[in-house]
Amino acid sequence: MPRFFVGTPLQSGDVVTLPDEVTRHVQVLRLQPGDLIVLFNGTGGEYSAEILDMERRDTKVRIDTFLDIENEPPYRLTLAQGIAGSDKMDWLIEKAVELGATNFVPLTTSRSVVRLSGERAVRRQAHWQRIVQASCEQCGRNRMPEVAATREIGTWLGSMPKTPAQGELRVLLSPRANVSFSSLPGDPPGGEITVLVGPEGGFSSPEEAAALDHGFVAVGLGPRVLRTETAGIAVLAALAARWGGW
Repeated sequence: MPRFFVGTPLQSGDVVTLPDEVTRHVQVLRLQPGDLIVLFNGTGGEYSAEILDMERRDTKVRIDTFLDIENEPPYRLTLAQGIAGSDKMDWLIEKAVELGATNFVPLTTSRSVVRLSGERAVRRQAHWQRIVQASCEQCGRNRMPEVAATREIGTWLGSMPKTPAQGELRVLLSPRANVSFSSLPGDPPGGEITVLVGPEGGFSSPEEAAALDHGFVAVGLGPRVLRTETAGIAVLAALAARWGGW
């Protein structure tokens, strides 16, 4: 059944009017009264619902059964990503949602091709959050990852304690690392996981040093240098296979 995100409380038995953007999507799919759909609000679980009435701008549905379905991995992972140019960031966020990332932190670095600030940064954050929503609708996740505001890497690192909390894992992907990916724990750690990936030009040596000074472990992904939009996705896929995210 088609799945739609509705950012309001949901309750079995209620008759509600769908938001405008969901109504437009319903119309594009040519759904009709009597058709069944799935609604979720990002807080866990989903509801089956039936379309009761469709007008040009309004769609009314009856919310039926709550389904306690969770498709989250058994760990929480934040992808801190140096902002990639063109449409690479859109693609990267979409795929990272499918692979189980729970939060995103877009970072500006010394080698960033794209630099965001002010109103442009706010618009881009909202755009990326919409990509997260669409990806959740497609892949079956019922909890909505959050895209944080764009941060400068030094400011972001300075906002976190230098010593990771017990069970926390901070990973810096670097082609200069001497530690291999295979050395990571065989089971997911008990705390938060953060994977830090540079932009197209990678991190500068001072930026890598600052990350290491804040408890990150530099990890390499083999002899080949991966593109920025490939590196994080490769790690997320490998960890999902290794730690039971699939």
